[in-house]
Order: sequence, then structure tokens, then C-alpha cells
Amino acid sequence: MKNSNNLLYRMAWVLIAIITLQSCTDKFEDIEGQLNADDLDYTATEDMVQALVGSYYIIATRGWEEPLLLSVRGDDVNAGGLGDQQPFADTDNFVYAQGYWMYNSLWNVHYGDIVQLNTQIELIENFKDFANESESAMADQYIAEIKVMRAWLHFNLARVWSDVFIIESTQPDAEIADGPVSKQQMMQFISDQMDEAIPLLPNMRPNERTDIPGGVTRYTAYALKAMAHLEMEDYQGVADATAAIINSNRFSLHPDFYSLFKKPGELSDESIFELQFSDYGSSTGDTFYHLYAPFGPQGWTPARENASGGWGFYEPSMKFIKFMLDRGETERLETSVLFTDRGIAELQADPNYATLPAFVNNTTRDGDLINDYARALFASGKHYLPSVQLTDQRNDYAGGKNMIVMRYAEVLLMYAEALTRGASGSGMTADQAVNLVRTRAGMPSVSGLSSDDVMDEKFAELGMEWGIRFYDMIRLDNYSELSYDGRTFTADKELLPYPQAQLDALPSLGGSGSDD
Repeated sequence: MKNSNNLLYRMAWVLIAIITLQSCTDKFEDIEGQLNADDLDYTATEDMVQALVGSYYIIATRGWEEPLLLSVRGDDVNAGGLGDQQPFADTDNFVYAQGYWMYNSLWNVHYGDIVQLNTQIELIENFKDFANESESAMADQYIAEIKVMRAWLHFNLARVWSDVFIIESTQPDAEIADGPVSKQQMMQFISDQMDEAIPLLPNMRPNERTDIPGGVTRYTAYALKAMAHLEMEDYQGVADATAAIINSNRFSLHPDFYSLFKKPGELSDESIFELQFSDYGSSTGDTFYHLYAPFGPQGWTPARENASGGWGFYEPSMKFIKFMLDRGETERLETSVLFTDRGIAELQADPNYATLPAFVNNTTRDGDLINDYARALFASGKHYLPSVQLTDQRNDYAGGKNMIVMRYAEVLLMYAEALTRGASGSGMTADQAVNLVRTRAGMPSVSGLSSDDVMDEKFAELGMEWGIRFYDMIRLDNYSELSYDGRTFTADKELLPYPQAQLDALPSLGGSGSDD
């Protein structure tokens, strides 16, 4: 996890990481050393970009626990058992320990990064005081990019806890004293922020940017706006924001679903927001990695010798796998799930699944053998990088793999859902949007789709990704779907409890009921 202290976000951050763009790569590197903001020469406006690149470093340095905790409560994902993180497994079963370190870490790290992003905004504003007209416009773009990153962190916090703080300063004592806002207010804040940012952002795909390849564009902001309106159940707002992306005609689905989540799919024409990592193609020297080991199988025999395995903390659920088999899914199931022999035997113990497709085996198409291990029956294929795609002599599990946050397939499915819930769309029908996604997956076209059909399509397409399934079911009060494999989900389990450390430190949290 990232090192952080309670109330990290209350500090006035005065340090900016010195970050440089790599001339031969689309990745970002953290250079040794830090500089006190008071020592910066703000007349050197060419240095303003460092604050922006520093912001991309901040947003990408997610603790390993963050995506796991955001995702584990869905019926697509199980926590690996028999580990040293029993409260994590309990969370998967909707038993919440208020003092669990992961809850406090998610809160602290997200808010700590929000304050750091606010610091970068302040630095850019200081440079802007000395900027010419074109540099001033660039400063506005940089600030807009950072506001999108900051809004995504606020979005995550509101989905997990509902009533949380809006922090737009580096000294947020007054904002904290004002107390948290409701989830509905937070989502409206995010939508309004995106409206401000959109006209200032580049009108292109992230992978079309040459200054910062993969950086935020106006379509990242549109996608986040759509996600916020989805949470508000404002389906016309969803349709309008997603239609802006669709009708730009800039995005298309990566042709190969399997490779989308591996090196060939990085910064594809489908990518709308992607956290970037790298070892810069070198077998020695610095790396900028996300720690993927928690997602990986404990036991494997990699095709490339010496590649490390994982921790077994995160597995696709049996429910998800059976759902996919029942639909006749091939490409998406093979991509999403790494099978062990023990898991296959457990599947086949159900007479309905005694005969399985040939691709359901414990060897990936890239030759990695997934051995049996105690913690789980399966591992996530979307967080897997074939060992043969690792840089020579680099052995970390999935080392250097990017992490997709938003992609065009999700936009198409949000658009389709909005239309099936009564919104009016432009440019294509709900059936057309879903069929684009199905065709890429090798599935037959369908017509006359209902909202339930679209939700099933989202389940198949977006399983294991950022808790999308769980938050969809919460939004729809579809508690029966979350009551699976012996679990019983009730309305009082929608939100995690506030971390005890934060309740102890923040009196204004104590009066919040965490209700919209």
C-alpha cells in the first residue's frame, strides 16, 4: 500500500515530484529528488508541464489494495481465501470491520492524492501569472486535465461511502468543517466540473496526443460525466454524454478482446482513460509498476522461466463463469478467467457443466500453466500479462502492464442502457451499440434489447473491472444478484462503514448518515 498517515489530506502539500517525459516512450518516470514549491522559478513557464506530468504520476500510483477493495463485493469477483487478509474476505461476504486497514488506506490515499493534485493546480496557476497568451491557454488545459483526475478520485469515494468531502484546496480544514456532501451532490459536482473542463481539453483520442500520449482528453471527461449521471439515474444525461463520444467517430473497439488487456492492447483506439506503467523496455534500471501480484495465481509454471506468480487474493466467481458458459461465451470467458485443474473439477461437479469447451483448461494460449493453489480456484485474466510479454529479465507478475480505467465498450453499454431506460439517443440505437460489443466478442447479433439484456451484456463485457458490476447492482437495488454462493446482501450493506480512524479524527463525519 502507499505510505500515508491519517488526515494526510489535511496537510498543505508543498512538494512537487520532479517528473520528466520519456522521449522514446508513452510512460512516465519518477526522478529521484523533490523540490520545494517555494524554490520554483515561475517565470520559467516552460517548466509548467512538470506539474501536469507530476499529476499523471500521482494518479497512476495506486496502492495495490485500492482496485481490489473497489471491486471485491460484486458477484463477478471473490476474495481469495486462506490468506492473511481475513477482513478482506469478510468484506467480500458483506461483513465489514470498521478498523480494517484497507478501508482507511483507500480513504487516505484517495484524499491524499486529491490534495496533491490540488497542489499541482496551484503550481500551474502560479506559472500562469507569468505566461503569454498561448501559454495561458495551455495552463487552462493542464488544469482541466488534473480536474478530471481529481474528479475520478472523488467519484470512487462517493460510490464506496456515499457522503464524502469535496476537496478543492491544499488546506481543506474549512471544507472538512463544512461536512460531507451527499452522493447525489458529489455526482452533480463531478458533472459540473466536467462541463467546465470539456471545452478546454484536446479534441482527440488519448492515444492521438503527441505531447502526453494517453493523456486525458475531452472524451475522458465526457465518459466520467456519463458515469456520474448513471449514478444519479439521470439516463438522459448518460445518453447525451456518451453520444458525444460515439458521434465523435474517433473511437473503435480494439479488434482482439484477448489482447486488449495485454501489451498489444495498450493505448488502443478503445482506451479513454488508462493508467500507464513501464520498465522502459530495459532489463535493468528503474521501473514504474503497479503491483499486480494480488490479482495473480499463487501457483503457475510460466512459459518464460523465472516469471513470478501472484498472491491469489482475487478470483472470478463461479457464478460469473457459469453465466458466461450458459451464454456460449468464448473470447470473453477465456480472456477474463485463468483456470486451475481444481477449479475445472469443481465446475464439472455440477452435472450441467460436466462437458466444457476445449479452451477451458489450465494452460493459457500463451503457454502459461496455472497450477492448483490453496487460496482460489481461478484467477483474473484481465489482470494477467503473459510471461512471454515481460521485458527480458524482469520477473514481477504482470510487470509493466497498463491498467484500463475507462474504455469505449463501457461507453457503448452505458449508452444502450440509458436508451432502454427511456432516454433518447442520437447516432445509433441501443441494439447497434450492444451489437458492436457482441461482434467483437464473437457473439451473434441481437435485437429488441431490454434493460436486463443490457445489464447481462455489461456483466459479460466488464466483469472484474473496477467494481462496475457491484455498483450497477447497487444502483438498481438488485440485491438478489448479490446474494449468491451463500451470501445474503441487504440494503444496509451497500456502503462500507467510515474508517474508524477517520471518525475519530473528523467530527463532521460523525453526523453523516451516509444516505443520499
